[in-house]
Parts: sequence; C-alpha cells; structure tokens
Amino acid sequence: MSGSLFFTGLSGLSVARTALMTTAHNTANVYTAGYSRQVAEIATGSAISSGSGFIGSGANVTTVSRSYDRYLTAQLSSAQSSSAALATNSVQINRIDTLLADKTSGIAPLMQSFFTSIQGVANTPADPAARQQMISSAQALASKFRTTDQYLSDLNSSVNEQISGSVDQINTYATKIASLNQQISQISAMAGGQPPNDLLDQRDQLVSNLSQVVDVKVLQQDNGKYNVFIATGQSLVVGDYASEMAAVNSAADPSRKVVALKGFSGNTTELADGVISGGVLGGLMSFRRDTLIPSQNAIGRLAMSVSDAVNAQSKLGVDLNGALGQNFFSQSVPGVLPNAKNTGNLELSGTLTDASKLTTSDYTVSVTDVAGTLNYSVTRLSDKTSMGTFTTFPITFDGVTLGAASGTAQAGDSFMVQPTRTGARDLNVVTLDPAKVAAASPVITGNTSGNKGTGALGTATVDASYPGTPLAGTVTLNYDAATGSFSGFPATSAVTVTLADGTSTSYAAGAAVPYTAGAKMSFDGVTVSMTGAPSQGDAFTIGKNSSGVSDGSNALLLGALQRKNTMAGGTATFNGAYSQLVSDVGNRAMAVKVAGTTQDSVTSQIKASQQSISGVNQDEETANLLMFQQMYQANAKVIQTASTIFDAILGISN
Repeated sequence: MSGSLFFTGLSGLSVARTALMTTAHNTANVYTAGYSRQVAEIATGSAISSGSGFIGSGANVTTVSRSYDRYLTAQLSSAQSSSAALATNSVQINRIDTLLADKTSGIAPLMQSFFTSIQGVANTPADPAARQQMISSAQALASKFRTTDQYLSDLNSSVNEQISGSVDQINTYATKIASLNQQISQISAMAGGQPPNDLLDQRDQLVSNLSQVVDVKVLQQDNGKYNVFIATGQSLVVGDYASEMAAVNSAADPSRKVVALKGFSGNTTELADGVISGGVLGGLMSFRRDTLIPSQNAIGRLAMSVSDAVNAQSKLGVDLNGALGQNFFSQSVPGVLPNAKNTGNLELSGTLTDASKLTTSDYTVSVTDVAGTLNYSVTRLSDKTSMGTFTTFPITFDGVTLGAASGTAQAGDSFMVQPTRTGARDLNVVTLDPAKVAAASPVITGNTSGNKGTGALGTATVDASYPGTPLAGTVTLNYDAATGSFSGFPATSAVTVTLADGTSTSYAAGAAVPYTAGAKMSFDGVTVSMTGAPSQGDAFTIGKNSSGVSDGSNALLLGALQRKNTMAGGTATFNGAYSQLVSDVGNRAMAVKVAGTTQDSVTSQIKASQQSISGVNQDEETANLLMFQQMYQANAKVIQTASTIFDAILGISN
C-alpha cells in the first residue's frame, strides 16, 4: 500500500515538474517571434486491480503539445504576404507621384515656360534675346525630360537590386526550411514520434518570413514535412530538398531583372512577372509592370510628341537668313530588342511614322511558321490586343513602322518593341544658333498698292509638302470681276478651294479659280484665304520670304501647338496628356494606399485570432505556475506521508 502510495506521489511529482518546466518555457519565450504556447498533456496512470476495486496509480505526461491552428497560421501568412506587397508597391509609387506632381520645377511648368518663350519670339522676332530665351527654355525642358528619365531608370535599377536581394532571401529561407524538415523528421523518429515543438515553430516562422518576401503555398506531407510552392505551383521546397531561384536579366529586355527557378534536374525556367505575387517581390513586380514602365513610356511619348510637332512646324518656317528651318529637337526612334533566346539572326529597325498614334505600351513580335511561311504577330502588351499578323515588312502599327534591317528569323523567335522608352532620354536641343530659329513663314503675301476693292489676302500657311516644292518665284493673282475668279496661279499646279463647311473643289492647273470670301485656296503646299470684295484688276502677291527679320507668323504656329490635340490619336494636348499621367499615378498611389490600410487591418485581425490560440498570456502562465507549484508541494507531501507509513510498518515488524 505504501509502495503504491509512494510511486503515485512520484508520478504526480514528475507531472508537476514537467508542467512547471513547460510553463517556465512559455514564460521565457513570451516575446520570441513565432513561438507557440506549449501545454503538457496529462493523463491518468493505469489503475491497479484489487479486491476492493481498481486503485489509481497516479498520472503521467503523454506529450507536450503546441497550441496551434494550421489554418489560422496559413491565413496569417497569406495576409502578411498581401500586406507586404501593397506596402512595397505604395512606397515605390509615391516616389514617382512626388516626382511628377512637382509644380515648381517639374515638366509641366517648364513646358509652359517653353511655349511662353515661343510667344515672345512671335511678338518680337527680330530680338536676339527673345530667340535665345526660347533656346534656353527648350534646353531646360529637354534637361528636365532627361533627368526625369534618369530618375525612372535609377528606380528600375533599384528594383533590379531589390529583386536580387529578395531572391537571395528566398533561397536562404528555402534552404533552412528543407533543413528543418530533415531535422524534425529525424528527431521525431528518435523520440518515438513526439513532436519537436520548438523546431516546428522555427519552421513555421521561416514560412511566415518567406511569405513576406513572396506569396507561397504550403502542403504538409503525411510524414510532417512541408512542401512549399510559389507562383503557379512551381516547387520551392519538397521535403528535404530546396530548389534554387535566381535573379537573371530578362531574355526579352536585358534592362530588367526577372526571377528564374532552377529545377531539381538543373534546368532553369524564367518566370513571368505576372505569376509572381505577394510579398516584397510581388510588390516590386507589380510596381514595375503597372506603374514604372508605363510612366517611363508616357514621359517618353510626351517628349517624342513635343519634338515631332515642334520639328515639323520648324521645318515649315524660315530663319533670319531666309533658309528653311531644320529640326529644333533631336528625335528618338522606337527601340526593338531581339530576344536573347532567338535562334535566327533577324535584325529589326523601328521608325516613328505618326507621333499622334503613339501609346504608352510596349509590344511583342512573335514569329511562327505557317505552312512554310513565317508569320509575324504583333501584340500590344498593355491590353493584350493583337495588332495583326504579317508576312512581309514593313509592318506598321500605332504610329510605328518596323523594317527588316538584316538577317532571317526562325520560328519561335520574338522581339520586344519599345516605341517610347528612350523618348525622354534622347531629347535634346539641336538648334543652338538664335538666328536659325525658324520664326517666320516661308511665304509672304501682299496686296498691290493700286487695288481699289476691299479684298485682303491673309497670311499664308504651308504644309509638309512645301519644303519639297518651294515657290519658284512670286505668284500674282489677278481678279476678274466679270467671271468673279482669280487667275495667275502657277500653270503647273492644281488649286483646291475649301469652303467654310469643309467641302472642297479642285481646279486644273492654269484654270481660273472662282472667288468665295473666306475660302481657303491651296496649291503646292501653300494655303491662302481672302476676305472682302476685290475689284476688277486688283492684284495680290504670294512670294518667298527671303528674310524672316520682322515675321513671327511661324512662331505663332509653334506656340499654337501647346493648345493643339496632337497626342492620343488627336484627342489630347501636351499638357492634357501629362496631366492624365499625373492623375493616373496619383490615383494608383491612393488606391494602393487604401488597399494597404484595409489589408493591414485584416492582417491584424487574423494575427489577433492566431495569437489568442498560440500566444503566451503572462497572467495565465502565472496562474499555471502557482497551480503546478501547489501540485508539486502536494505530491511531495504524499511521498512524505508514504515514507512515514512505511517507517511505521517497519517499526511494528521489529
């Protein structure tokens, strides 16, 4: 009896000691990241049969378990991954938002200053200071475009570095998880299947840390090992083995770092940006895809549109020496990058054909073989719209023309077309001599002093065809009141008359042209209009402008470009397109910020629920400490009592 009582007390003492140690372990790890509260699971010892029934033999600890909910833990990892992605995206977007919204030294105020200086030349075309101011304002604008592009390029380099750093973190975590898989399996087997709780917590914490770098999915095997997957199901960890990820230059665009997965067999697979989601890495990919690249393309498009429009109008004017104007800005050309994995040697060249049709998207050209004929399929990446399939060059789409410079393609080859990526980088002022600013019109009009009527010939304008067929000499128009028409147009040129309602009529070379007040009369790229009522024999002259000293009519047309819808298919001005970009980036920054705030709230709620199960509560542990201490003391008293009884029995026997 005393022996049973003694061993029963010892079992209780052992249970109390284990429970006290578990409680102390909980208290010591109250601030340990990822620690799950542990509980000593106590069970009744086997009862001993006697004539008086079954007598208990005390208690024992069957295991020490974790207070752990697998599903809440998985939810928390997923929520943390989303929070990290949104936070990273928000930080990066705000950098671009701050850059573009600068109201003092940004592109918008400098563009306004440039067009204001053009107006100054129009007002005083003979003033060298006004012409120099126009050049200086243009240089400041071009410099701002270049520095903005450089800032965005530096952001891209920063994203590349962060992607490389994130990949290194992923590899480190994956290796540690695989190592813990092995340790947990071995230690658990050595302990007869008992769970190594601290190692399990460490593994879960590694998964949690990993999820903040990239979104992962975890599948637990029957043997307790974790399989970890990323992207669209690519294996990162399988049992004791971890695959390796690498940050490599994109085969399509070497300026971008992408993630590649090295398989267990040694093969490397480049993962598309779109399949990487969650965590810092997913946030970086999303920022680059949705904000950085479109913003850099939009700035490039604006620069190319400004240079194209100003250059075109500049070449329709004359400078102080009477020479036709030349390009005022340098002009970027669309970039075409062959994929690094191409097997053919085809080289493509890009040409800007219509700046008004440029978009902010990049494009891919994919080569396929259809019945022995190579097909070139063009896809706009921003909305995955097919721009058509072609079998020969040149290929034209969205203001860009592609030509085959040299070589031959092979089926499976592809090319990345970046129409506007370098538009801002390549913008510069090439007209540096104030005297060569083409402020004057190449054609001047005049009313003969002997005219008797009220007819007045307005300022002439020229179109892009004029530089190719300039006036050979002065054209004198004579009015015939009997027929109500003009004669004197060049005998080799047809004349088109366009009325105010837009209807037009063409008259053969040498034919008399009926007069309609306000109608536009066009020939050889020159357009004039007349108002009033000319009299019989009145004469009007149209001639070459040999000196642009006092003429600012072309400068007026240059200044008018600011208010002309020259972008987005003729639906937006320069300022309108830039304002749209600023608005888009600002709206995206706000949307990501709001989404991040909401997601952080969800993450906090899930974490609170998870901690209510797994977290250590100091008050609860203190109460447990007192309870198990009393249990220890009580069982020690049982042992003492058993010893006293045993001594008494021995005394009776003696």
